[in-house]
Amino acid sequence: MNNKISVQLYTLREQCAADFPGVLRELARIGYGAVQFAGFYGYDRAMLRSVLKETGLQVSGLHYGGDELLNEPERAIAEAKFFGTPDIVCAGIGEEYRDEAGYRLLKLRFNELADRLQSEDLRISYHNHAFEFETAVDGKDGLSYLIAPEEDNVILAEPDVYWLKKGGHDPVEFLAPYAGRVPILHMKDMTDDEEQAYAEIGTGTIDFDAIIRWGEESGVEWYVVEQDSCRTDPLECVKTSYSNLVWLMKKIKEEEEVRHG
Repeated sequence: MNNKISVQLYTLREQCAADFPGVLRELARIGYGAVQFAGFYGYDRAMLRSVLKETGLQVSGLHYGGDELLNEPERAIAEAKFFGTPDIVCAGIGEEYRDEAGYRLLKLRFNELADRLQSEDLRISYHNHAFEFETAVDGKDGLSYLIAPEEDNVILAEPDVYWLKKGGHDPVEFLAPYAGRVPILHMKDMTDDEEQAYAEIGTGTIDFDAIIRWGEESGVEWYVVEQDSCRTDPLECVKTSYSNLVWLMKKIKEEEEVRHG
């Protein structure tokens, strides 16, 4: 399972802006199997791809804003093919979409885009925050409406377990209907205090044991560490998250081997 651990590079945005190749090499030394891009900070894409090849890092998707995807789909398609990933992810939407009419429009437009992507062997996922739970559409919250597991809806999910909990949901209970529709799962913990801030995996209140077990049964291809802001050095934070994820995955694997004899 360890080779399924990735990191969203937005967590390390300042470090990437200063020395992107150095960050990639350090992540490979830590043990990460992949990275997920959210911009390139002015660096040449061919040079970054060469560092990925050098280090053996894969690419577990590319993040774009909603308007970027709708207005510049060809750029996203070209970049996904260039970096050898099938996954294009909507990382967020503007406030102008955060009402019933906006969600209806997005679902229509993203499904149209998904049809286009399928012809290129690509797929689109939606990355949630907590605001989607504030709007109702057809008796569902905005997120459940967008990623509804229906045959005619080809928008996949990139659930963020922190934001699911922040939005008032038990992550595993929320994830239950989406088996086979979550190629990528975003992983960050929540501090056990009034702030409920972002935290390194295994240091807070989220039950990652149950989440990983669900993921392994439900087709998750990448577990992506993301920490929007860090109280200490971001590289140390992602190192802690990686170490704790590896430990959890090893424990789960050993328990499953015992259970199955």
